[in-house]
Amino acid sequence: MRPSPHHARSARGLLGALLTSLVSLAALLTTASVAQADTTICQPFGTTTIQGRYVVQNNRWGTSAAQCITATDSGFRITQADGSVPTNGAPKSYPSVYNGCHYTNCSPGTNFPAQLSTVSTAPSSISYSYVNDAVYDAAYDIWLDPTPRTDGVNRTEIMIWFNKVGSIQPIGSPVGNATVGGRDWQVWSGNNGSNDVLSFVAPSAVSSWSFDVMDFARQAVSRGLAQNNWYLTSVQAGFEPWQNGAGLAVTSFSSAVNTGSSGGNPGDPGNPGGSTACKVAYATNVWQGGFTADVAITNTGSSPVSGWQLAFALPSGQRITNAWNANLSSSSGAVTASNVGHNGQIAAGGQVTFGFQGTADGTFAKPSGFNLNGTACTAV
Repeated sequence: MRPSPHHARSARGLLGALLTSLVSLAALLTTASVAQADTTICQPFGTTTIQGRYVVQNNRWGTSAAQCITATDSGFRITQADGSVPTNGAPKSYPSVYNGCHYTNCSPGTNFPAQLSTVSTAPSSISYSYVNDAVYDAAYDIWLDPTPRTDGVNRTEIMIWFNKVGSIQPIGSPVGNATVGGRDWQVWSGNNGSNDVLSFVAPSAVSSWSFDVMDFARQAVSRGLAQNNWYLTSVQAGFEPWQNGAGLAVTSFSSAVNTGSSGGNPGDPGNPGGSTACKVAYATNVWQGGFTADVAITNTGSSPVSGWQLAFALPSGQRITNAWNANLSSSSGAVTASNVGHNGQIAAGGQVTFGFQGTADGTFAKPSGFNLNGTACTAV
């Protein structure tokens, strides 16, 4: 977060060909590839990079008590969160993962800042893991400014409260309700002395969601808190704790920006290149307590896709236990499937397939939507 009264700075040896084959098979059936060892950060403003595209920051600013987070390949978790601050004031920190720039520390390959009038979609997915023995909100922040700034405090902050525990409330006062992204929200509006704040509070906890950031940016424009010639400068997802907070986690995060009709920028690691016009077939075999899914991605565009990521949200009660032909960012909630070494190219009119097996509780349902490299696909 930017600093303000509400958010301050923010098998060794000779085992033979058989073992090699078994190891290769095991790797193929993993649910996710581990791109890096977990990294623990205890410095107040310490950061690290995950997936080669997002920044995780500790961002402890409202207390001198210790706070430590552990960055994983798909997000982070709070491992220590000492101290407390009054619930009628600002939180003690905002540990988060972001795409964009925070005080000139920009995430690798980011497409932020991006002028609102040029952005067609800004798809994002987030999964949270909650605890009850703390006072906190789970917040997704969207920053807007009249200039393409990469430092300092932006003019307008949009907060999406996915969950809140305890007697805390957003900046300002309630101004009604709104349906955004197909969900109902209580809307708050105010100013913290440094920037305008527009908050959308979920009536009950949301643990995972895939959505378009632009749906919320357009809300700010319609309410006079931004203009179409302003810039979307960054998005961040994490927690604002007032008391305790150890155990809270962002288990997966993805963010992209699409401008005009283009779905990618070749060579950009934050937004793999090539056409992303697509369709997805999601075939399942379901039994009591479990299922398999075979997923086929077809490139319906006129140019090849070089490197792909397919984002979707698993319905509640479903958990992936193993997968093939893809690396998965998480086993439940918001999931991003990315190519492995042999299937990273999708020719124009071509297709790639992957699949997974999982457990399921309750009534089985399929994901409601798919995004390939940040652009929505047709489900068939």
